[in-house]
Amino acid sequence: MREIVHLQAGQCGNQIGAKFWEVISGEHGIDPTGSYHGDNPNQLERIEVYYNEAMGGKYVPRACMVDLEPGTMDAVRSGPFGQIFRPDNFVFGQSGAGNNWAKGHYTEGAELVESVIDVVRKEAESCDCLQGFQLTHSIGGGTGSGMGTLIIGKIREEYPDRIMKTYTVVPSPKVSEVVLEPYNATLSVHQLVENTDETFCIDNEALYDICLRTLKLKTPSYGDLNHLVSHTMSGVTTCLRFPGQLNADLRKLAVNMVPFPRLHFFMPGFAPLTARGSQSYRALSVAELTQQVFDAKNMMAACDPRHGRYLTVATIFRGNLSMKDVEEQMLNIQNKNSQYFVEWIPCNVKTAVCDIPPTDMKMSATFIGNSTAIQELFKRVSDQFTVMFRRKAFLFWYTGEGMDELEFTEAESNMNDLISEYQQYQDATVDDNLGDEEYEEEEEQEAEGNQ
Repeated sequence: MREIVHLQAGQCGNQIGAKFWEVISGEHGIDPTGSYHGDNPNQLERIEVYYNEAMGGKYVPRACMVDLEPGTMDAVRSGPFGQIFRPDNFVFGQSGAGNNWAKGHYTEGAELVESVIDVVRKEAESCDCLQGFQLTHSIGGGTGSGMGTLIIGKIREEYPDRIMKTYTVVPSPKVSEVVLEPYNATLSVHQLVENTDETFCIDNEALYDICLRTLKLKTPSYGDLNHLVSHTMSGVTTCLRFPGQLNADLRKLAVNMVPFPRLHFFMPGFAPLTARGSQSYRALSVAELTQQVFDAKNMMAACDPRHGRYLTVATIFRGNLSMKDVEEQMLNIQNKNSQYFVEWIPCNVKTAVCDIPPTDMKMSATFIGNSTAIQELFKRVSDQFTVMFRRKAFLFWYTGEGMDELEFTEAESNMNDLISEYQQYQDATVDDNLGDEEYEEEEEQEAEGNQ
């Protein structure tokens, strides 16, 4: 089996992670004690991807829970699936990171990181064939961003040839939790660009918008937001968890989705999303799902894909549906919206179909898009960063933990490079003569020189 080791860091990461395990345990017919109560052999065929089998046929998530304060851990433990996790895999400090990236990355986090890597090592060693790691975290606070990126770096050193994927909750303009978000996020993106293979960007503003506009919830709670995220995570990992699918492992997904190594930030989406009251008025069809999943309002990152172009797209359909319908609808979308897809990657939309629908639906679709519009998200953070950094506001919190101002400047320029890289490919066209003439001239000169 191709196993995945799951990590969750910080308050946000642990809440999303706990919800994710609830959802996939439901799909695999596993109850809160870890026993299997399902009726479909497919549920167990690839269960090993996320679960270890323990004594007495009990299934234990291959997960490691990390935080710098004990509070979140207690919440996970007392949650509905709290008893399913292995007690040794809870790693926590006492002091907290105080929303400070430097504390999470250099001081408090660095003290704890060895024990995290020990847990990861233990889990990885018991795997037959480890395919990679996934981390859920947010990059606005201290632990998820500072310590999360530290863990990624350490794992990268030890397992350089394994895929690293993250579900990253990014700061959004309307929902600001922390004053230091722009700093924490910029320092984190600086790390994520270099050290991850796939990053799914989720942001609270987009989730709130979906809850308010589409699901018609007047006062969405974090529970509702986490529910959306966990459905998306469940959809993205469907192909890994059930047999016989396209994009059936993390590496295939990365190969199909990432045209240039730095541009691996994806926008996820999910369908069907309907208000509870109007569910009975809609017929679920492949056409309906396709239309909804490409809708800008359904994106889980607050960027409008119509402001950029898709480099690559993957869609995962679940339920009892015909492959022919799916292919037709996808072709249809591409032909109608061809200006939103780059034409220099001809077949840039991949589809996968899985027969097992989510627990409470007939069919569903999950969307993963690598769009140049995601630069909007980085631009926003970068602008806020610049405004504060120009005045050196709040910097002493970071320099006091031993950081250097140079690191901020470096992170800022790395982020701006990322933005201009996205812009460059957004403007690229097929008939850009990529400096061929100059290249040929150089070759001729070289040839002459060699003679």
